Amino acid sequence: MKVPHSGYHWNGIDNDFFEGWYFRLTLPKVRESFAFMYSIEDPSGKSDRRGGAAQILGIDEQHLLCSFPDIDKFWADKDSLSLGHWGETNLTIKPQLLASDKFDRQITEGYQVTATLHQGNLPSQACRWCYHTVPVYGWGQPQQPQQATAGLLSYLSVFEPGWQILMAHGLATGWIEWRGERYDFTNAPAYSEKNWGRSFPQKWFWVNCNSFDETIGLAITAGGGRRKVLWTTEEVGMIGVHYRDTFYEFVPWNSQMSWQIQPWGEWRIQASNSDFEVELIGTTDLPGTMVNTPTEQGLVMCCRDTLKGLLSIDLRTRQGRQIIKATSQNAGLEVGGDGWERAWVK
Repeated sequence: MKVPHSGYHWNGIDNDFFEGWYFRLTLPKVRESFAFMYSIEDPSGKSDRRGGAAQILGIDEQHLLCSFPDIDKFWADKDSLSLGHWGETNLTIKPQLLASDKFDRQITEGYQVTATLHQGNLPSQACRWCYHTVPVYGWGQPQQPQQATAGLLSYLSVFEPGWQILMAHGLATGWIEWRGERYDFTNAPAYSEKNWGRSFPQKWFWVNCNSFDETIGLAITAGGGRRKVLWTTEEVGMIGVHYRDTFYEFVPWNSQMSWQIQPWGEWRIQASNSDFEVELIGTTDLPGTMVNTPTEQGLVMCCRDTLKGLLSIDLRTRQGRQIIKATSQNAGLEVGGDGWERAWVK
């Protein structure tokens, strides 16, 4: 199941560049999630923003940040999802994917991740993890070639930034040690996505969930943003729903979309195409946690997240026949960027 844009995008020259990866693991029984966010900025090493970072949202939505200033210890495959960054280590070889046991012995600080393996150690933050994932849904109809989230134009560097959902749903088995507590899990819902370019959108929202009450095999990701397109900007959004081996896609080239997003606390998103219509409603009473995102000035704390949001979905045919009606208390809800003094209505 090769997903477009899985590989590393840097051309080896441009210093005005970042790439970021996001991996989420949900533990439904305790209503907790872990979100791992990795980034590399200016891999050419020519500017003050050069370097890498690992961020984690963990238990009780606590946030940790670990910097990896040595860009020479970052590695990534250009053809597949495979990357890592080493901090403290006695190894003198070129950074690369290691067998899990060797990584555990030799890499005192760092991480490595592929489409099926995720492993890391941040001793300064008292966090270690290792788990394997079986992908269930990529992005597109199962058993068919997977799709680019932003369509065919995403291959032409028209949009800023690029965005690709790598795995809408997977099942992860392994463990995470977090500040003195160990969490073992089997077939826990997992998700991954990535961004690349010069900076995040000027303003955006995001909704994600693949762990629903009494509904198996349902995965939803929705987002919208004010992004750069060549010399101008545009406001675009999308909703993707995987359910029972069917992909329901609502994107600018096949659907009409509207939203009403509060500065914080409420996300209402509607979309319709020739066959289906859908509404998502996300809410939270939690304050959320600020995290860093890449900007033209480097990593800046300009994004608010919760991984314990309430989310409902109502998906119907245009004739009114209900296909999905489900709720969850494990939704990821996010707003970011500038201009959140009032609701964003489109």
